[in-house]
Amino acid sequence: MATKPKLLILGANGQVGFELKRAMALHGVVTVADRARADFTQPDALANYVVSVSPDVIINAAAYTAVDKAESDVETAHLVNASAVGKLADVAKQLDALLIHYSTDYVFAGTGNLPYQESDPIAPANVYGQTKAEGEVAIRQAGCKHLIFRTSWVYGVHGGNFLKTMLRLAKERESLSVVADQIGAPTSAALIADVTAMVVHQYMQADPTSFSYGIYHLVPSGQTNWHAYAKLAIQTALHAGWPVKVDPDNIQPIPTSAYPVPAKRPAWSVMSNQKLAHTFGLTLPDWQSQVTETTRLIVELAK
Repeated sequence: MATKPKLLILGANGQVGFELKRAMALHGVVTVADRARADFTQPDALANYVVSVSPDVIINAAAYTAVDKAESDVETAHLVNASAVGKLADVAKQLDALLIHYSTDYVFAGTGNLPYQESDPIAPANVYGQTKAEGEVAIRQAGCKHLIFRTSWVYGVHGGNFLKTMLRLAKERESLSVVADQIGAPTSAALIADVTAMVVHQYMQADPTSFSYGIYHLVPSGQTNWHAYAKLAIQTALHAGWPVKVDPDNIQPIPTSAYPVPAKRPAWSVMSNQKLAHTFGLTLPDWQSQVTETTRLIVELAK
């Protein structure tokens, strides 16, 4: 593209949206929209808004992510994660814009023992996963230029997430119990945004008729469980000066069955990132370095 592209970031106030505003700033003329401007519970109004902006690239970081609440709020979860996404894809097709959309490990059954490939069959085990899967299907059926990035266990310095919850509890309690039989890869919102920016840059330099559109797994390398993840974060925070009450060695591993929640969680959420790495020539970091870096940043910002 000879001129700077028009980039539209939807869901700009969420964890990923917050980081996208930083990462995309130098890659085009950026318009950001939060729920007040682009409401995914109003798909027609959303579509009209996107048409009014007429972007070259639409980056959708908006989603219904309350996994447990979705079990009883099926209609809203479906409206936001599937119906509105389908409408967005139709608009992208109409505008000949690239649609970048974020999906989840929850589209898989979570019963395997090998890293999921992009081509593996999906079989969501809860309402949230089902609605995200329907959103993926709607994008593909619309026939727009698209990149669907599946990610997992998202955290960051902005918004609420598991990492920040653990750091807060570590200040308040002398013992913690954390699930240890769910396996996956914690993914930082900053990594998601930075990879998105790198891929958008490649898209802007490429022939759009031969670009490698499709589904990619955007996760760091390696795998862990929630217990080991929490332990690393709290150890890192302790060394960085966070006022920790709990001894990291006092964090007890527990089974999923000991922490009942409305939505079934996948036991296996490991996804291969090799397609993304090879297609776009990216070296993806390990999950430990990302958790360590973000934890230190959270501690530093709190001082």
